[in-house]
Amino acid sequence: MRLIVGLGNPGKEFELTRHNLGFKTVDFLNKEFKGFFELDKKAGAEVSEVKIEGQKVLLAKPQVFVNNSGQAVKKLMARSKLRIADLIVIHDDLDIPFAKVKLSFARGSAGHKGVESIIRALKTDKFYRIRIGTFNRELLKIRKVKNPKKRLNEMNKFVVSPFKVSEKSKVRKAVKEAAQKAVSIISIRR
Repeated sequence: MRLIVGLGNPGKEFELTRHNLGFKTVDFLNKEFKGFFELDKKAGAEVSEVKIEGQKVLLAKPQVFVNNSGQAVKKLMARSKLRIADLIVIHDDLDIPFAKVKLSFARGSAGHKGVESIIRALKTDKFYRIRIGTFNRELLKIRKVKNPKKRLNEMNKFVVSPFKVSEKSKVRKAVKEAAQKAVSIISIRR
């Protein structure tokens, strides 16, 4: 079995925000492979079991805020008796140009608090990550703010801000590309 975890924040108010690109991608995969999400209270995540490329895959959306994702991922891994090599994490990335998708393996968190939480909980970074870019001109302006406290506050507002209408078609394409990358990892690593 494989585990694909999409990072995001639970709740309707965060549904269409930049920080929820992981959730959106896992939702796309769930629809594509005809799954059904149920709440796993012990793991603290919504989960759906689907078949992708002939393999059982557990799709998961931790029901904690992004920055605390590690414990939910650790519980899911333990309960399903999975190895680190079976884990794929999908998340937003402020350092990648908007709507670009990158695949990485065994890399540090690069400041992403959700990924940092997972690395701490699992005591390793030896898993696949699919990173969806959110960097744009607005973020460039925020990074130039001199006051560190104000800059952090603006950055936090940015990641939980909704997409502009003009960005939505690019977001759909990026989510589909991220989902395809997840499927390709599963088909390669049988």
